[in-house]
Amino acid sequence: MKKALLILFCINLGIVPSYTQESDTFSTSIGELKITPVLHGSLILEINNTKIFVDPYGGEQLYKNFSAPNIILITDIHGDHLNQKTLDGINTSNSEFIVPQAVKDKLPANYKSTILKNGQGVHRDNIFIEATPMYNLPDDETSRHPKGRGNGYILTFGDTQVYISGDTEDIPEMRMLRNIDIAFVCMNLPYTMDIYQAANAVLEFKPKIVYPFHYRGKDGLSDVEAFKNLVQKENNSIDVRLRNWYPQN
Repeated sequence: MKKALLILFCINLGIVPSYTQESDTFSTSIGELKITPVLHGSLILEINNTKIFVDPYGGEQLYKNFSAPNIILITDIHGDHLNQKTLDGINTSNSEFIVPQAVKDKLPANYKSTILKNGQGVHRDNIFIEATPMYNLPDDETSRHPKGRGNGYILTFGDTQVYISGDTEDIPEMRMLRNIDIAFVCMNLPYTMDIYQAANAVLEFKPKIVYPFHYRGKDGLSDVEAFKNLVQKENNSIDVRLRNWYPQN
């Protein structure tokens, strides 16, 4: 854990470690979907000729092996999601940003942007992108992530649905999700939820595959192995995939 945190400190200083991202591929009714974890809450989805970056963060070097994105999804205004330094190093000249209003308000005016509120969606390149709620409980003036400011996302690739939680607790809207094939679920205190809340929510909405991500908290990395055990002890048909979101040399 200490080594992983040292690497993250180096990234913040602009010293980027070399590592190979581990991608997974999935068959969908509209083509092969490739998903690559990058760092923390950042990932890349590729299908046919469309490349989607989610919350680019960690410096431009992490994206040097990828061509320019067609779509960039940003979930919230915090620097580990909306990271202008990283965006400045990526070729965004032909990218469409799909974002909540609060993010749009902070983006450079020359970016092509589409605003989605919770519950709204758009079709792009045979993909349906829907914004979903993400927020802390209780939803009051003390919330780090108030309801309506940020977006989680559900991406529908033909017959395959991918859920990206954004920074959220185990809110009712997440628990009520159905027919999710692949889910990316956050779990880091004190910013989102702990592994027990996350596991309980996952057991309720039952994605076929779940990736714990965004699990660096105030006191280090969450125990994702324990999260996996909690889920599979109750439902071993849910495929919990642990990936290297915090790269080490």
